Amino acid sequence: MKLTSYWHDSASAFTGAETGPVEGDVDVAIIGGGFTGLNAARRLAKAGVRVALLEARHVGAGGSGRNGGHLNNGIAHGYADAKAHLGAERAHALYRAHDRSIEMIEEIIAEEGIDCDFRRAGKLKLASKPSHVAGLRANFELIQREVDADTRWLEKENLTEEIGSPRFHGAMLYEKAAMIHMGRYATGLADAACRHGARIWENAPVQNRARAGSGWELATPRGTLRADRVVLATGAYTGQVKAAPFGWFRRRIIAVGSFIIATRPLTDVEVAATLPGNRTCVTSMNIGNYFRLSPDNRLIFGGRARFSAVSDEQSDAKSGEVLRESLARTFPHLANIEIDYCWGGLVGMTKDRFPRAGEQDGLIYGMGYSGHGAQMSTLIGQSLADMAMGQKDTNPLAELDWPAIPAYSDKPWFLPFVGLWFGLKDRLS
Repeated sequence: MKLTSYWHDSASAFTGAETGPVEGDVDVAIIGGGFTGLNAARRLAKAGVRVALLEARHVGAGGSGRNGGHLNNGIAHGYADAKAHLGAERAHALYRAHDRSIEMIEEIIAEEGIDCDFRRAGKLKLASKPSHVAGLRANFELIQREVDADTRWLEKENLTEEIGSPRFHGAMLYEKAAMIHMGRYATGLADAACRHGARIWENAPVQNRARAGSGWELATPRGTLRADRVVLATGAYTGQVKAAPFGWFRRRIIAVGSFIIATRPLTDVEVAATLPGNRTCVTSMNIGNYFRLSPDNRLIFGGRARFSAVSDEQSDAKSGEVLRESLARTFPHLANIEIDYCWGGLVGMTKDRFPRAGEQDGLIYGMGYSGHGAQMSTLIGQSLADMAMGQKDTNPLAELDWPAIPAYSDKPWFLPFVGLWFGLKDRLS
């Protein structure tokens, strides 16, 4: 079993990074080489803006290359909750923004010729308990009536055509949801950005940001870059950027581990017995699971597993054992299947689980996707690029207040208690 991301291991490495020292003057510098930063760089370079991107490790090293491979439309924790929290107009706009971001990904893939197995698969939100059916169906009826006609309700007896597990009691189908190979998409975005004129430095963590006339200097171990504008696109990994004043963001972003395993490739018979519908799937539990088939027919099976803010080989392996047990409960016929990959990554959560994008103290930022970053980040990257060019009407998150989390800096001491609370809710639901 490899303790590495399947997406990283099965994609070609990006080869267009700068090999020399970090130096020069640019119009816009971007910190972070995930989908947000890469599409911002691509957008700016296409517009003729001098743009450079600084990535602490390698392109797609963070959440963009460590997720479950889903491009799920909809709002993570329910449209009804979003309406109650944000109001109907903003909730509707946010729902549409998720749809638009998947459309944008599809357009970019076609325009740039990125080979990453994009497919409009559809997503199943599965009722894990009989008691979950009524609430899930009510959410479906509200969404279909107000914001998304491309949805369907599936009764329990209809699920045999979709999933080979008896554990679920109904499902909502989001027909616009999609899936891609995340590693190949990241490399393709980076190649496209460079082809249009962006410069990308890997292994160049930003250690400090300081005023330099009307612009900024970004210091890295490999040199210093000067920029008129700076875009921060570090997401859950913002806590690893210690340069001031990034602490403002570290008081607002909670890094939560999400962990994933991937089986050996399934046979055709095993595929038919497991996910004959070949869609992305997510369960209705608070501490639930998400799963799909990879392009080479592995079952990619993920979830919170453990409420931890650490993702390293030791933590990932512990979480992998929890996921293996959950996989066996969900698909008993795969209980003893070989696990080829086990990895983890950090999800950037906000307190209310809505993403944020805007400007703070001279930094243009986009982050806090709260588990929906794979799809939302491409659109937000374009919005951040527009903001850097003075266009502010494409940001679907404009003027959304973002208060700090009380008694929190960047160490989520409360995660074990959150895990206990959600576990109790699941038992009582």
